[in-house]
Amino acid sequence: MNYALSYDSEDADALCLMGRIHSEVLKDYEKAKEYYEDAMIYDVSNINTPKYYISCLLENEDLDEAEKLIKYAVKIKGIDKCDLWYQRSFLSEKRGSLTNAMKFLEIAEGYCFSPCSWEVIKDRKKFLKTKMTSKKRKKKKETN
Repeated sequence: MNYALSYDSEDADALCLMGRIHSEVLKDYEKAKEYYEDAMIYDVSNINTPKYYISCLLENEDLDEAEKLIKYAVKIKGIDKCDLWYQRSFLSEKRGSLTNAMKFLEIAEGYCFSPCSWEVIKDRKKFLKTKMTSKKRKKKKETN
């Protein structure tokens, strides 16, 4: 990767890949964010960078930044909107709003164009329903 970046230090895909290495392998989210930011600067319409940048922000608990990036990325022509709404759902879940998380999964369903993405959304909805039921039972026990 360093060789690719030494050849073209402004290549958004190479910067994104370097961000992924730092985020997913090394767990160095701050360094990954720098690479993702550079990738976004050099190519704001790149459809690869936002997906991974958002994941990095969610893992690093930079929830407000992730929300802003999702709002921006949804407007990029050709981007996988199903994945963005899935990530938006995950963001709401991290904030503790399971109802909103379910709402965003419903939106994501409308952008499913493959059996694989459909199954992922379906499984996640099932998981959230179980989590919501469990939370209700727990509250009920606490009030009794």
